[in-house]
Amino acid sequence: MEFLYYMDDVFTPINFGLLLLGTIGGLILGATPGLSPTMAVALLIPFTFKLEPQQGLILLGAAYTSTVAGGAVSAILLKIPGAPANIATTLDGHTMATKGEGAKALQLSFIASAIGGLFGVFLLIFLTPVLAQWALAFGPSHLFWLAILGVTVIGTLDSSSVVKGLLSGCIGLWLATIGFDDIMGAQRFIFHPAVSGGINVIPALIGLFAIPQVITMLTKGRRNDDAEVISVKKHPIRLAFVEVFKRKTALAIGTITGSIIGLIPGVGGQIAGLVAYDQSKKFSKESDKFGTGHSEGVIAAESANNAMVGPSLVPLLTLSIPGSPTAAVLLGGLLIHGIFPGPDLFMNYPQVAWTFIDSMLIGQLLMCIFGLYIAGLAASVARVPHAVMAAIVLGLAVFGSYSVQNSMGDVYVMATLGLGMYFLERFGFSAAPLVLGLILGPIAEANFIQGSMIANATVGKATYFFTGWLNWLLILIVSASIAYSVWMEIMARRYTTKDDAVAKEEALS
Repeated sequence: MEFLYYMDDVFTPINFGLLLLGTIGGLILGATPGLSPTMAVALLIPFTFKLEPQQGLILLGAAYTSTVAGGAVSAILLKIPGAPANIATTLDGHTMATKGEGAKALQLSFIASAIGGLFGVFLLIFLTPVLAQWALAFGPSHLFWLAILGVTVIGTLDSSSVVKGLLSGCIGLWLATIGFDDIMGAQRFIFHPAVSGGINVIPALIGLFAIPQVITMLTKGRRNDDAEVISVKKHPIRLAFVEVFKRKTALAIGTITGSIIGLIPGVGGQIAGLVAYDQSKKFSKESDKFGTGHSEGVIAAESANNAMVGPSLVPLLTLSIPGSPTAAVLLGGLLIHGIFPGPDLFMNYPQVAWTFIDSMLIGQLLMCIFGLYIAGLAASVARVPHAVMAAIVLGLAVFGSYSVQNSMGDVYVMATLGLGMYFLERFGFSAAPLVLGLILGPIAEANFIQGSMIANATVGKATYFFTGWLNWLLILIVSASIAYSVWMEIMARRYTTKDDAVAKEEALS
């Protein structure tokens, strides 16, 4: 219970002020498409040079936590994830908004985020040594199979067809190969200077989700019904809490999945949200409602992407191994103050370490409070006319894409992918599997090549990738995921055929 001893330090005027600033600023940055948690934390690091180490970490940690949750605002209201971690939130959150339940969806997302986030931080506090050792058990072969598991999840994310979902994922995997191979240095598919460094996930994310929306808005023109874009109904916060705790299965799956995936270095919140969404759909008694504006989808996705925040810092604080890109930026924030994280961090700098962790605990509660307040105001965004909203979103898309690397090449990539996605959507393809393939591609490829090098020098590829209890477990889950997806689609088609036959008989009679 040593963390309680340093809790008072969080409430000193300067520390608490920085915590409030980071929380509110993070919510705003998170709601801006393209400004990911990693970018938000990186932008704030220069402001920590003159601060004490714990003060700088409080600001960065608060921004990290609230940016992940704040991305739900644009994901729900505009169908544009504020960050990769909010991809799964769009699947049901935006549909809820189109039904007039935008405020409810936002309330559910912030409450679920706070619950998942608190659980993740408590894991960071109580299980840091144990979890850090367990995380080291994941080698290249295990991370490869974990990436393959994510690819199989793609098939169940696309509601119209498993085949179209897998094809979308394959397109994403191909896009991930563009550029130079990080390990072998080979040049691949570089047909324009804009993609010589590969396709950055942030411009791709903005293009695939934002541009189709912009084109759809612009095709509506400036008709009189523009002002009636989405009707937003007020929703009592009390009922939102009741709804979250009513969906205990989705909340538990999201929280546990996010905590486990957050612990694995290099995986990230986007994978946590998508895997949690997929597993909640499989275990739900109302799986057919997922994708149609179902609250379980929002709760699972948002509890997962915030639950991974705490565990992602476990390898960083105990082993100097960043568990996520944002954790790597936080590592820089520690190093500039001369603090080297490792097993002795809590012995040499207990005030810095525990004050930082305590601030993340309080930050989850503040994020929920301010987020619920924003939910009532942000719903008014949905009332903006189509023509105005299209111009705003397009401006944010260009700004967000350019600001990643200060490159017009990223803007071209964003526009090209967005235009292509607009036409793919006309044929029933989905952006979420494509983005997941783009994200998982480098993880699968890098770990396969590293694993192959190790295998060639030791036991051989077959033995390295197909033996060991952890490999077997992951392969079993991959196989079960594929089989379940195919079986669900076959059963859905049977029911559809049977319903059509009954309808014909009734029509004839």
